[in-house]
Amino acid sequence: MDGKKKPMRVLVTGGSGLVGKAIERVVKQEGGAKEGEEWIFISSKDADLTNEAETRAIFEKYQPTHVIHLAAMVGSLFMHMKQNLDFWRKNMAMNINVLHMAHEFDVEKVVSSLSTCIFPDKTTYPIDETMIHDGPPHESNSGYSYAKRIIDLYNRTCFQQYGRRYTAIISTNIFGPYDNFHLEHGHVLSALIHKTYKAKRDGTALQVWGSGRGLRQFIFSLDVARLFVWVLREYEEIEPIILSVGEEDEITIKNAVNAIVEAFGFTGPVIYDTSKSDGQLKKTASNAKLRRYLPNFTFTPFHTAVKETCDWFADNYNIARR
Repeated sequence: MDGKKKPMRVLVTGGSGLVGKAIERVVKQEGGAKEGEEWIFISSKDADLTNEAETRAIFEKYQPTHVIHLAAMVGSLFMHMKQNLDFWRKNMAMNINVLHMAHEFDVEKVVSSLSTCIFPDKTTYPIDETMIHDGPPHESNSGYSYAKRIIDLYNRTCFQQYGRRYTAIISTNIFGPYDNFHLEHGHVLSALIHKTYKAKRDGTALQVWGSGRGLRQFIFSLDVARLFVWVLREYEEIEPIILSVGEEDEITIKNAVNAIVEAFGFTGPVIYDTSKSDGQLKKTASNAKLRRYLPNFTFTPFHTAVKETCDWFADNYNIARR
């Protein structure tokens, strides 16, 4: 042994998705990669991570030293309500396979992606990293939420038993280019962007599901990507860390709609269908822990990020996931 530290080879699962593409931009265009590093971005076309043998083959092929685990079955509120079991089964399989192979192949660090929807439905606000397991999540997406909570349990027990330094981030509502803009299966902001684009193109009213009263903290995908790279390099805790804008930046769905309408220059009527569910009305998260580490991190202003995302969708309509 020459005592030299082996080069960093980072495997990013879910590499063709919203956050994966943002991380790729950060490391390839914004100088996020360091000399000698190798970044490998894989998608479901490369392997079915619900299959243990295919997951093992990916780890054998690339021999990663670090993993960013983004791959997941995700969808809209209404998709979750219809397919809770599917979300639980597929995400459980992916998470267990990736984390188990990481241990088997002696991966130094894994950073997985969680979401604030994993927190208890009945809780006090703001929620923080210590409250994940304090009660059941909202029933609308309980399958996904419990599957994601298992990652935190796995990380803690893997550290206790083997000393592995695997951790996770917990993001609030991420949006940006390369999102899934499906009208029914996309997340709230991406679906609204697609709806507004179509309403303007077709000269129709914009139909918004729900009352618009729900409160959310939205975070731009490129901000999440920059923070992911920091977590991979610098964050040494096993306990997860919330990546979010501040509580003061929480906005209503109605305000988010207004920002999208402004970005597209849509002048038609906006109709709120209150027969549709609002889901969880609020899930305010504290970013105090993040601010202790990075007090000077600057988030992209919401309207700026919405405009960039709307422009990207309009320019890439034919290739966007929709």
